[in-house]
Amino acid sequence: MDIARYSIDKPVNVWLMVVILLLGGVLAMSKIGRLEDPAFTIKQVKVYTNYPGASAEKVEREVTERLEIAIQQMPQLKEVTSVSSPGLSEITVEVKSTYDSNLLPQIWDELRKRLRDTASSLPASAQDPIVFDDFGDVYGLYYALSAPDFDTRELREFARIIRRDLLTTEGVAKVNVTGVQKEQIVAYINPYQLAGLGISFPDLAVLFEDNLRPFNGGRIKVDEKNVRLIVERAPDRLEEISNLSVVVPGTNRSLRVADIATLKLEPADIQPVHVRYNGEEALTLSVSALTDVNIVDVGERVNTKVEKLLQELPVGITLTPIYDQASVVDESVTGFINNLVMSVAVVTLTLCLFMGWRSGVVVGAVLLVTVLGTILIMWLMNIQLQRISLGAMVIAMGMLVDNAIVVAEGMMLRMATGSTAKESASFIVKRTQWPLLGATVIGIAAFSGIGLSNDATGEFLYSLFAVVLVSLMISWVLAVTLVPVLGSYFYRKGINQTNNNEPSAMQKWFKGTLLSALRLRWITIGALFVITIVAYGSFGMVKQGFFPPSNAPLFFVHYWGPQDRDIRATEEVAKEAEKRILEMENVTAVTTFIGQGADRFTLTYAPKSANENYAFFMVRANELENIPAIQSALADKLTHLDFDASFYMERMQFGPGSGAKLEARFSGPDADVLRQLAEETKARLFEDGQVKDIRHNWREKGFAINTQYDNYNAGIAGVSHSDFSQTIQYASSGVQLGTVQDGDYAYSIVAKMGKAEDTELQSIRESQVWSTQQRQYVPFTQVSQGLELMTEEMRIHRRDRVRTITVEAEPGDDETAAKALARIRPVIEDIDLPQGYSLEWGGEFESSSDAQKALGAGLPAGFLVMFIISVLLFGHARQPLIIWLVVPMAIVGVVTGLLATDMPFGFMSLLGFLSLFGMLIKNAIVLIEEIDLQIEEGLAIRQAIVEATISRVRPVSLAAVTTILGMAPLLFDAFFADMAVTIMGGLAFATVLTLIAVPVLYSLLFKVSYRKS
Repeated sequence: MDIARYSIDKPVNVWLMVVILLLGGVLAMSKIGRLEDPAFTIKQVKVYTNYPGASAEKVEREVTERLEIAIQQMPQLKEVTSVSSPGLSEITVEVKSTYDSNLLPQIWDELRKRLRDTASSLPASAQDPIVFDDFGDVYGLYYALSAPDFDTRELREFARIIRRDLLTTEGVAKVNVTGVQKEQIVAYINPYQLAGLGISFPDLAVLFEDNLRPFNGGRIKVDEKNVRLIVERAPDRLEEISNLSVVVPGTNRSLRVADIATLKLEPADIQPVHVRYNGEEALTLSVSALTDVNIVDVGERVNTKVEKLLQELPVGITLTPIYDQASVVDESVTGFINNLVMSVAVVTLTLCLFMGWRSGVVVGAVLLVTVLGTILIMWLMNIQLQRISLGAMVIAMGMLVDNAIVVAEGMMLRMATGSTAKESASFIVKRTQWPLLGATVIGIAAFSGIGLSNDATGEFLYSLFAVVLVSLMISWVLAVTLVPVLGSYFYRKGINQTNNNEPSAMQKWFKGTLLSALRLRWITIGALFVITIVAYGSFGMVKQGFFPPSNAPLFFVHYWGPQDRDIRATEEVAKEAEKRILEMENVTAVTTFIGQGADRFTLTYAPKSANENYAFFMVRANELENIPAIQSALADKLTHLDFDASFYMERMQFGPGSGAKLEARFSGPDADVLRQLAEETKARLFEDGQVKDIRHNWREKGFAINTQYDNYNAGIAGVSHSDFSQTIQYASSGVQLGTVQDGDYAYSIVAKMGKAEDTELQSIRESQVWSTQQRQYVPFTQVSQGLELMTEEMRIHRRDRVRTITVEAEPGDDETAAKALARIRPVIEDIDLPQGYSLEWGGEFESSSDAQKALGAGLPAGFLVMFIISVLLFGHARQPLIIWLVVPMAIVGVVTGLLATDMPFGFMSLLGFLSLFGMLIKNAIVLIEEIDLQIEEGLAIRQAIVEATISRVRPVSLAAVTTILGMAPLLFDAFFADMAVTIMGGLAFATVLTLIAVPVLYSLLFKVSYRKS
């Protein structure tokens, strides 16, 4: 079919397509979802099982092991890791990346079923496993709520009101409140009075259970009406509990609870988490949006609702954004759109300068329609505007204009010789449509490794492949339809649009250079071969990386105290650390979480689990550039704050992967051996002197006091384990007797020892233990063998059911993780491992290897497609051989560019390298096809090689220049900078390869000599 002739004959059809793409693109711009980063599914859940009173080893043996066995039978399982700590089993279940996010609810349901079946085999005192499948939810709108002039209950109520109203906001999915201080009703009871009266804790628990639960009074019929009977309860909970009566055993008299206990409403001794903002107590409200919504619009609605609520609530309440993804996305997308507009403008201006204003307008118009059409298809495909998809359009810019440039220039030059627009368009489109289509498909296939990658990184970067696919196909369609139509309007018959009838000095110089290279082809090929070998050899000098740090002006400070440190002691250290951080110049805000990490406010942040010895500081700087200086100054200030603890800092990362950058994992059966291996590894890392923040995840052992229940004497006295345990709790942290509901909050009722003149240990020794069987109190010393101080494991980590200890570290300030690993790896692997123990490397090495492995799995198919198309286009072997001989030489420009700019070769650079293959192959195909066509038209092969190459100088050079200039804005984006350098440097040299190496190899393989003039 003569596509160009049809397009010119029936331009209405072409303009209809253009109008649809333009108007649809404009509409899509206002409707399309906007995100900071592309969504990718975190295919993990947490399984929590409480086992009160059990040691970490007992939890591991009796709970974690049994649950892991059940979980490991799931065919979807990729990996199961666990942490067993005193009283708690925490298991992380990760499924294979091949499972789509739509299948995850079904997989989690199967997991719950397996856990329910296993729950019956757990110890009687172990609670049912709880599956937390919201682990991957992102709360991108993150606020700190503070009200210094109000008490805990009022602050909690304010948070409840704000949360309730925010949940009614359009686009909001969930609102989480963190940091609510727990309160409890404490009954301080004199132990001697309790023993003298013969009242036991079970008696009090039954009393509260029988009086504090909701009651149904029934109903009666009154004059044919149904009337409900209410059992009224006192509005004051403390008064209600105080007035409850308990009968003194063995007598007919009763006492009020207030007669034997002093009731107080107090904060709980051990809070699950403390939150502070800029030195003040606070709560956090984290808001997650529904999927497939525009987060910018949701953010505006939430902020409007917040402003309205603050006007209605009392003065003195502040709700400050900690992380506002909506504004970040708005700024990021706006910046990217500006970069995109700038790139289009630069490309159009460049074309106007080198091809004349007519060609500049033609190609620029096609580029504009392509971009808007791509946005329309993205909207229809439910691909949001985010960092990756917008960057993909800039990446594809050079390949987008290349198709249009080839057709536009061919049509322009043909018309300059006297042909009509229809004849010129028909000739050039017939001549180039299939080579351009094949080259376009090859350019798409270069990115197929991303589209076929089935891991988290592939999911994260899928929109890159999709956008390149859509944009390149649209560009080809418009090149063979719209360019002929526009060319018929703008180009003039018999007029050279660029007024270059005579070869320019540059063209003459290039022709002379080309002929010299052809005459000295063996020297040329030898020089290219040597340069390529040198480049491959120099690749080891290029820094290696994975994903770069984020450009958000945020960094994290992690504090780990001794593993047995109480959260109240951690809070005191955190307050002092927070004060020192706020004193730092260029620090604008600090949010402190004590006892656990922050909510997942961005996909690439992995929150830490609850731990009393842990504190997390989210530090905001006034400028991104100031973060290194702040971190350097803080390192010394914080280290001297607590010599028993460790502080380490972390930058926010782009892309998947979180945690320590350097990890050495030792696996084996014995905890003591694992600790020895970890300590040996730490010692060797300290000797290295460059890596920093060295620690391991089992941390220190903790102290415990064994109260040594005496089975024999306790049996004689009729004291059960439950009786004994309640006494220990009563003399220490308090024994829970019940709960009382007040609105949406439940208060625990806790009994504590009333006399405080003794230490807690002395109180335990002197306490009285209730005997349920004899209904009397007996001395603690009669049923205990004494108190014994001991040490115990506090955190037992397992990986795929094998105990695993991980030594973690960070690379030095001026080195990448890959460079640090290359230096320390042989030192660590030199450690002698006992039989049954193994070492494997995690951290950035594992994340990068997994990503590259997943990418590599898709590459063979992509390269096979590229090779098959290159063979089918020519139907011969030598032409494709020329193309694939040139491809490896592209590394020269890549290495030169990265070394010159001191940029690392990361995952994005790898993608840039792949796209470079597509660009190089595309240019080579069109050039070789042109040589073959000129030979078929009767031109001598020696002349055809030269003339065809000269005819491709301007389109190839312009495509390279426009691509390089289009990439320039990305140099200032941390995420795309190394990829931009890779493409810019590689494409500059690839242009030389196309215009010099391809004709030289063609002359060599087809045995065409230029030695005779």
